[in-house]
Amino acid sequence: MAHRPERLVANREFRLRLWVAVLGCFLICGLLTLRLVRLQVTDHQNFTTQSENNRIRITAAGALRGKIFDRNGVLLATNDPSFALELLPTKITDIDATLAELGELIELSPDEIARFRKLRKRLSRYSAIPLKFAMDEQELATIAANQTRLPGVRISNSSTRSYPQGSATAHVVGYTGKISAADLERIDSNAYRGFDQIGKVGIERSYEQQLHGEQGFNQVETDASGRTLRVIKTDAAIPGNDIYLTVDLQLQQAAVKALAGRAGSVVALQPATGEVLAMVSQPDYDPNLFVSGNASSAFGALSSNQKRPLFNRAVQGQYPPGSTVKPQLAMAGLEYGVITPSQQYFCPGYKQLSPNSRKYRDWKRGGHNHTNMRKAIAESCDVFFYELALSLGVDKIHDFLGLFGLGETTGLDIIGEKSGLLPSRGWKQAMYGEPWYRGETLNIGIGQGFMLTTPLQLAVATATIANRGERPKPRLARAFSDPISDERQLTLPEQMPPVVLRDSSHWQHTVQAMTDVLQSPSGSAHRISTNMPYTAAGKTGTSQVFGLDPDSEYGEVPAEERLRDHALFVAFAPIEKPEIAIAVVVEHGGSGGRIAAPIARTVMDAWLLGTAGTYQPSSNAGIRANANSTSASNNQGESPNLSAALGSEAHHAH
Repeated sequence: MAHRPERLVANREFRLRLWVAVLGCFLICGLLTLRLVRLQVTDHQNFTTQSENNRIRITAAGALRGKIFDRNGVLLATNDPSFALELLPTKITDIDATLAELGELIELSPDEIARFRKLRKRLSRYSAIPLKFAMDEQELATIAANQTRLPGVRISNSSTRSYPQGSATAHVVGYTGKISAADLERIDSNAYRGFDQIGKVGIERSYEQQLHGEQGFNQVETDASGRTLRVIKTDAAIPGNDIYLTVDLQLQQAAVKALAGRAGSVVALQPATGEVLAMVSQPDYDPNLFVSGNASSAFGALSSNQKRPLFNRAVQGQYPPGSTVKPQLAMAGLEYGVITPSQQYFCPGYKQLSPNSRKYRDWKRGGHNHTNMRKAIAESCDVFFYELALSLGVDKIHDFLGLFGLGETTGLDIIGEKSGLLPSRGWKQAMYGEPWYRGETLNIGIGQGFMLTTPLQLAVATATIANRGERPKPRLARAFSDPISDERQLTLPEQMPPVVLRDSSHWQHTVQAMTDVLQSPSGSAHRISTNMPYTAAGKTGTSQVFGLDPDSEYGEVPAEERLRDHALFVAFAPIEKPEIAIAVVVEHGGSGGRIAAPIARTVMDAWLLGTAGTYQPSSNAGIRANANSTSASNNQGESPNLSAALGSEAHHAH
């Protein structure tokens, strides 16, 4: 009996422990029940969404970029099917090891790896990061054969920009490239999800908004390694608009061949509308180099080239215009009443500001004798324009030449155009803190000194004379086309403020003198008028690259080509109803009449006669044109019914 209390105590402890254990079990079961309720009921939708997101991804799909055509529907820029190699960082344990393994399977350039690492730092870790673009069939097959042991590695289909005409239209069309950090600062990055290309220069950049289209979205199902199993839903992208340019490919090719590899530029306009018919800059480059995976290497090689093939001389090259501005100077003399059409100056072959001062020489040794305005333009008499410039003064010269658009950008629809330089007293005082000197006025009188112009400016100024005062605003875009509806919208020609003279007969006097440049036996470009079936007006020019010794003659040619004068020529034709105005600049070409004028003749023939190279310049010009330019029918990508839609005109013999 003595042990009974001890048993009772032990039983109570046992029962207590049992109840604690039971309560613990109930508590654990309750917690588990609550957790299950939360998982199955309260947070069901949230976890279902997370599960779906792990299996289903939303990816942006870039639209096809709009195509670019010439005025006749010949394809200048298009899109080719392409495949890219992409990596999904969240599905890859060791990125470096994966890159090394891929490098053993296919060729990966240092540029491609560097670009991948840069993009990896910038993009979300959930984004697919491109490693290699434009993969060939062998590379695709190799990756496909090893796909099972490459988690997080996938192949995506896209498109690559292609330029069928290569270098012929490089400086007009431009090129696309990978979106850079600098590009992201000037665009809406949200509008470029799914895009990896953007226009860098030329039409590709100027009309980026119209060309690049609107992104779409793909809902895709993936496996655990990130590989796409199927596309669930697609929200189609909207392709960019096609653009038809004013440029005529045949004329462009004729100008390229006429330049024959010389550094320089040819710009041809339609005077009435300002449409750019040809715009050539040499040396050029192949824009297809920039759409491959090694674009940075190509850019590095081209940008370090001393011949500067990336430099668009047509709109960025700034040259002294030389004698090509003498027609405008003569009109200034008429307009301000400084000279009359019959007034003469005596040309002994030089001009001195005082008896013992330096001699400002004429290009012709011995001079031109008594010379009026018409003869001075035809023979390009420097002394006549020295005298005229002194009579006008720099202020009147500045104001009058400014009416023709010199010293300001023309408004061409392409980014990067330079304004040239039309100097004045105020400009020199602000720039150098010095007054204007009379000797500088003499230099301006023959288009030298501080004055600088672009080939495009000279073409516009020449077109203004052809139009008898109406100054066109040049443009490259002729029409925009919606690839879905096929609706086309034509651009309308614009006119800048016209040049209004108090006496309209001044235009006729100037045009007649410019006609003599070609038609007169003593004209500075008479040799190119042989067998010319139309009447053209023009002006030769030669601009100094280095300073002449006062006792030297302009005819003395330096041995080094880089020191030789630039050769220039401007013209328009036919004079009765002008259809083309042209400016030619050949760097270090020497004589404008011997080198630049034959190039212009070839281009004018190609447009007015429908032939590319009918005219063959003399052998000493060193230039030959090929008569077999590529016809539109031999190029892929022609647009049906384009002539009816755009009002394409024939340009054949008159």
